[in-house]
Amino acid sequence: MENPIFPCLWFNGQAKAAAEFYCSVFKNSKIIADTPMVLTFELNGRKFMGLNGGPQFTFNESVSFVVECETQAEIDHYWNKLTEGGSESMCGWLKDKFGVSWQIVPTVLGDLMSDPQRAPRVVEAFLKMKKFDIETLLKA
Repeated sequence: MENPIFPCLWFNGQAKAAAEFYCSVFKNSKIIADTPMVLTFELNGRKFMGLNGGPQFTFNESVSFVVECETQAEIDHYWNKLTEGGSESMCGWLKDKFGVSWQIVPTVLGDLMSDPQRAPRVVEAFLKMKKFDIETLLKA
């Protein structure tokens, strides 16, 4: 059996608050174990670790979590929840209130980008967007 690989997120004393927040955003999520230093939780059935490591390290865009969405309603849900207290960026990127970067993208984007005729128009359309708009991408 292969050893599972899962992310460990370093927080400055906010690991439990972050895990509770993420569990409220994603279905099929729960806190598995909780100690003052480390907790484990699942988001959509995927294991994560939260570490209360202190202020030495902070999050940046070099690592982000991608959430693929089938519908505009899903995009809107994750975008609205994860930007509460956070910040919007361009092309489907955002930072949540803990500084973690997320990419909220439509599943159809891969198909649109694989069409060499359409891809430049799709890129031109999404470069103007913060939150992805599926209808606009499909019309590009």
